[in-house]
Amino acid sequence: MPELPEVEVTRLGVSPHVIGQQITALILRRDGLRWPFPSDLNTKLVGKEILSAGRRGKYLLLHFPHGSLLIHLGMSGNLRVMPSDTPPQKHDHVDIIMGKHMLRLTDPRRFGAVLWHDQTDGLLEEHVLLRHLGVEPLTDDFTDDLLFRQTRQRQAAIKQVLLAGDIVVGVGNIYACESLFRAGINPKTAAHRIGLKRYQKLRVAIRSILAEAIVKGGSTLKDFVGADGKTGYFQQTYFVYDRAGEPCRICQGTIRHIVQGQRSSFYCVNCQK
Repeated sequence: MPELPEVEVTRLGVSPHVIGQQITALILRRDGLRWPFPSDLNTKLVGKEILSAGRRGKYLLLHFPHGSLLIHLGMSGNLRVMPSDTPPQKHDHVDIIMGKHMLRLTDPRRFGAVLWHDQTDGLLEEHVLLRHLGVEPLTDDFTDDLLFRQTRQRQAAIKQVLLAGDIVVGVGNIYACESLFRAGINPKTAAHRIGLKRYQKLRVAIRSILAEAIVKGGSTLKDFVGADGKTGYFQQTYFVYDRAGEPCRICQGTIRHIVQGQRSSFYCVNCQK
């Protein structure tokens, strides 16, 4: 699944091509993806100018004078910039056309979403899909103290708490595994049993792992490619994720694999206590 770094890589890739551009046509090749497309989306978008491109968690946001378009890439989607006369392939479901070029949403498993939030509906932050999201990990709102305070009553394993997204957003499965390894924390450790000093290490690890992944274009998993059609290569530097049975790059111990909440976790028993 595209996680925060992949969505941020997409935002950075599409921004120069869309900001200040006017939508000249919208092509929807089905009625919806995970949820139905808004029935009047064509009327909402065609002829309107894109003011900016943002991101909240794993949602890409295109801002217009009268509202915002929310795009989620689902399990295997991607959003690419290409010439507007490019013939569609089987899983190309949405074209947002801006003259000679367009944004094309490709989503083989159809778990993505394209939704509209009108300015008259109130603050975008209060949208039903955004209002319960935690803080952004690359902002100053993400602090050691926040992690510590928000986990005092959390008896669930720290890996599952990170994935929940209500404390901090965008730390998906890959980056949770890698961050916990870098911080030296076993993914099975109950969140409330981790002290402030260890949360300081975890916060630093999360921020640095996500920043590194963005610079490297994200991870090439499943069908993700960036806005220019290129794949990321952060996966070439994994320390634990998807390396079960292989030697740890630090201590040469064996990387183990367990399942937590139906998600795979990878960790080193020597380096992560």
